[in-house]
Amino acid sequence: MRPGPKNLITDIPGLRVGNADDANLRSGVTVLTADRPFVASVHVMGGSPGTRETDLLAPDRMVQEVDAIFLSGGSAFGLDAGAGVMAGLRAADRGFAVGPVRVPIVPGAIVFDLLNGGDKGWSESPYPVLGRAAFDTAARDFDLGTAGAGFGAMTGSLKGGLGSASCVLPSGLTVGALVVVNALGQATVGETRHFWAAPFEEGTEFGGLGPAPLLPQDVPLPRKRLGEATTIAVVATDATLTKAQAHRMAVAAHDGMARALVPSHTPLDGDLVFSVAAGSKPLADPLSDPFQLGHAAATCLARAIARAVYLARSEASDLQPSWQSRFGPHR
Repeated sequence: MRPGPKNLITDIPGLRVGNADDANLRSGVTVLTADRPFVASVHVMGGSPGTRETDLLAPDRMVQEVDAIFLSGGSAFGLDAGAGVMAGLRAADRGFAVGPVRVPIVPGAIVFDLLNGGDKGWSESPYPVLGRAAFDTAARDFDLGTAGAGFGAMTGSLKGGLGSASCVLPSGLTVGALVVVNALGQATVGETRHFWAAPFEEGTEFGGLGPAPLLPQDVPLPRKRLGEATTIAVVATDATLTKAQAHRMAVAAHDGMARALVPSHTPLDGDLVFSVAAGSKPLADPLSDPFQLGHAAATCLARAIARAVYLARSEASDLQPSWQSRFGPHR
């Protein structure tokens, strides 16, 4: 496997990502959309998820495709971002046709960033506006680190953020990942600069530091409270998949989360993975292709998580150091 040309989820033709954030709020929204509706599914493994429209992603539900997926800060308030995304889709005459009416289908998920030092004293939720802005600016290129839904993200020890990565399989299929890292666990090994995801790194995409020396691992204690931690992600491919096949890709992708964050999938995290099949390439082998897609999705997600933390930047009044401020070249 090798990274795609941008090493972003948008290496999959037709996919676009937009970010909108507010430095005073210390929060934001990230939207993934496409040129046309796409097959999607979801798998939840964390104990404290916050979601919108995820039930309809089950294989037996009537709606087979969605128009966009959003990831948002703001805890339950961030679910309002979906209304802004719907407004943008409606303006573009997109949505599930019901007679003369079109209803945009927009699943989403949120992370808790209400205690990160930002001004949360709004009188009207800012998230519909952020959702619309993220949708309207969706493009192939987008910022990582302290951006979009990852703007105010934190982890067990370092600032979190927004990450993405991609890979191209020998079969020619492309896989990508997009993630907001706001985890209870740590992306780095103990107090070292090394990332748990180091064995899967491509080139120097998160420093090229290699694996950490083997360290004894203490039984971890939570540094956040119930509902304050979550890692939410989207994995995508250009392959043509059914909703059931997309679901299996989402299940497999959770392995990447466990490889890059220690611990993962705790009762205090809302960890979940959406999966997207853009559908421009048929499966050449119905057995080996889905097998490889699951492995690639897990690997891309692990890399994207490390990139999110590695690329986070320091901001005034941060409650945690960024990886760069603690371990960067100037140190």
